[in-house]
Amino acid sequence: MGPMTQAGLSAVDVRCHRAGTGPALVLLHCLGVDHGIWDASVAALADVCCTLRYDFPGHGESAAPAAPYTIGELSAQLRDVLDAEGILRASVAGISLGGLVAQHFGAVYPERVERLVLVDTTPCYSDALRSMWAERAATARRKGVGALAGALLDVWFTPAFVAADAGAVRYVRACFERTSREGYALACEALARADLRLLARAIAVPTLVVCGTDDIPEFVEAARWLVEAIPDARLEWLQNARHASILEQPEAFHALLREFLGAVPARRLKAPG
Repeated sequence: MGPMTQAGLSAVDVRCHRAGTGPALVLLHCLGVDHGIWDASVAALADVCCTLRYDFPGHGESAAPAAPYTIGELSAQLRDVLDAEGILRASVAGISLGGLVAQHFGAVYPERVERLVLVDTTPCYSDALRSMWAERAATARRKGVGALAGALLDVWFTPAFVAADAGAVRYVRACFERTSREGYALACEALARADLRLLARAIAVPTLVVCGTDDIPEFVEAARWLVEAIPDARLEWLQNARHASILEQPEAFHALLREFLGAVPARRLKAPG
């Protein structure tokens, strides 16, 4: 039996996807999709680093766990995955759910982290959004994640991007159709319980916070909060992008990521409003 968190999230059952050579960069996906959300990033960073991707419980290639879990247990699973892959230190990038895991990992396992990239994420949800997570979990269990697709696509992408039915939109819609009902619901409940505000203030590694200018106000404010709370952090904005900003503005995101990893000079991007 391999490494396992208290909730039974085994690293042995995780299929890791590695590409490229050089310093390690872990890419953590958001709720309802899988490691494929980072396909373009892997290609864009092929000459910069070795990327590592895997699927959270109940997503993509990973089975849904039998019991509830916490963001801290996802962070411990990441530690065990790195151990299994023989990686002592890595940079970690996460979007939304993946961003919460990255925050926890950066605070609790600082000796394992070179740099953090936190995209369209928050350390803690408001009471209103906690209620929303409960509703989404119930709908996913009753009707399937695909039943949420219309509303979620409007949160993830600007109207013009959805109307164009870009490949990224089709990818997200397909993921929603096949994501485990229980896997999605358990992740919703883990997000609702999360409060990483104290931990976020303990992050001491260089951190890049990225947010779409058109994301919902809670995430825009969370981006500003994170850059104030984390001592060595900077904030960059992706223009004309909502919650899935890395899919809507991939070239701008990859330019930021390459610069942050040390490949090219910095270029500042304008804040919303």
